[in-house]
Parts: sequence; structure tokens; C-alpha cells
Amino acid sequence: MRLLSIRPKPSHIYSFLTIPLLLVGAANSSQAASYAINPASTHIRFAIERFKSSATTGGFYNIKGQLQYDPNLKSGDISLIIPINSLNTGNPSFNNSLTGPEFFDMQRFPLAQFESTKWHFNQDKKSPQVTRVDGQLTLHGETHPISLTATKFDCYLNTSIRKDVCGGEFTTTINRTKWNINKFAWFGLTKNLDLSIKVEAARQ
Repeated sequence: MRLLSIRPKPSHIYSFLTIPLLLVGAANSSQAASYAINPASTHIRFAIERFKSSATTGGFYNIKGQLQYDPNLKSGDISLIIPINSLNTGNPSFNNSLTGPEFFDMQRFPLAQFESTKWHFNQDKKSPQVTRVDGQLTLHGETHPISLTATKFDCYLNTSIRKDVCGGEFTTTINRTKWNINKFAWFGLTKNLDLSIKVEAARQ
């Protein structure tokens, strides 16, 4: 008795091989692009009102982290590591006070961290824009939710480094007493800090 063997046609073999490849390609195209935070162009500025006098401004610098972003899928994720020793108000004495044990307590808590939990976009289908980023701020050993309002966020090709770059500006106000930074909160040193955040990240 002769056994019949059925061989798939070359076109069928091609179909069987290409379907998994197409699925892999579709999966890769749906992944958000990854970007590395540029410490030289990323900072968090703040303003502190002292005893009804004019506000003192300062900032945190040398911030590092990662960004993932896909406007087509309206998805994003950002993580920022903020070194407390980078704090600078232009006044060395005030810097020492703020980084000391009565305020940010740099020796016990050398880093702060922001981790996003949800990105919000407008309803523009052709060119969706970031409107708000929700996340968790860890500071002074405490973690609490905050929301960043986006005043600007965009991605473009940076010809000088020949990479895609995403950058934006955000604002928020935090009550420092939620993070147990209470010194002088009831004696003239404002407990609400207005934060202005600038972020820039290059595609990896």
C-alpha cells in the first residue's frame, strides 16, 4: 500500500513563516519608544516665601531617569531620580539649612523620586497632546500622589546629536507637610511649594 504525502506549496510555506513575523513586527511597533533623561537639561525649580518677604527661588539639578512615550497609543511612563545634594538657591547658608535635618534631611534621605502612574492626553486624534501626568512622589521617606500639569510637551529630531528628543514643562504645587517637612510651617515659612519642572530626554 502506497502512502500519500502531502507537501505544502511554497506559497503556503511563505504564509506560515510570514504570519509569525508580522505578529512580532506588530508587537514591536506597539511598544513605546525609550528615552534617557538628559541631566544637563532637566531640573525642578521651586519658590519659598519666607516670613512675608519676597520669595526665594531654587532648584534641584543633575536629575536622572527614564522616559517611555508613544503619542499614537496615548501612553507614557517616566521615572525621575532627584539628588537632594543638588539643591541650590544661590545662598550657601540657606542651601545648608534646606538640605539639613530640619528640612530635606539629605543625610537620611539623599534621593527623591517621581514615578508616573497615568498620562492624560487631549482629544485631538491627529496630534494628541499631553495635558497631565499623575504619579507618586517619594520625598523625605514619604510617598504621596501628585499631578503635574503639562504646559508644553513635544518630540523632535535634534540634529546636533542626531537623535529623537522629547521635552516638556510641567507645574504643580505640593504641601511639604505631607512629607513631614514641617519646620516653620506655622511661623511664616510657606508650606506650599510651587514646582516648575523641565524635562528633556534623548531616544536610546
